[in-house]
Amino acid sequence: MGTVVDVVLALVVGYLIFKMGFALLGSFARPVPPPPPPGEMRKVKLTYRCSLCGMELRVQSALSEDPDPPRHCMDEMELVVPAD
Repeated sequence: MGTVVDVVLALVVGYLIFKMGFALLGSFARPVPPPPPPGEMRKVKLTYRCSLCGMELRVQSALSEDPDPPRHCMDEMELVVPAD
């Protein structure tokens, strides 16, 4: 009786692993979503540094993928980490 339970349990676990694997592979097959319409916030990872005082600023969202640099100490900040 114990071996029957072990076999059924192994089949259930195998089925769950199989389904999770197919779901993972299926997520790779989906196309990339279209870019958001103009004027909508986009995710960016940009880090700027003030050349005068050394303050750093990280921009996480902007209206465009390549936004204008922010100003600090009455001067434009320098890009430290370029966009991916």
